[in-house]
Amino acid sequence: MKKTRLLKIVLKRTGAIKLLCSYVIVFFAVSVAIWIFEPNITRLFDSIWYCFSVATTIGLGDVLATTLVGRVLSIFLSICSILIIAVVPGVITSYYVESTKLRADESSAKFLDDLERLPELSKEELVELSEKVKKFNRKK
Repeated sequence: MKKTRLLKIVLKRTGAIKLLCSYVIVFFAVSVAIWIFEPNITRLFDSIWYCFSVATTIGLGDVLATTLVGRVLSIFLSICSILIIAVVPGVITSYYVESTKLRADESSAKFLDDLERLPELSKEELVELSEKVKKFNRKK
């Protein structure tokens, strides 16, 4: 549950949600425009398929833009797609950095809690705490 919440926070903080929603709107707007302006694309599904092949830079060649408007829209969609693809690694990296910070903060909080309750700890808990301190000192 924490990781899902953390992912939502990272997506919100980085603005990726707005960016992805904007991209989906642009994608479908370009699809409709291509469908309207391209004479050889007669169905909306074919236009979406064409835009998908342009967005993923596959360019299968089964459907082509022949008008100036269609070609300009294809270039625009390609640029938008490349920018969106560039955002994904940044969001993933941010998520892992935040996840690591969260784990470190949780373990530090537990460690400090154990130190505060030192007189109350059992012998086994004291040994475990001692091992954690030794392990921590070795990492430095």
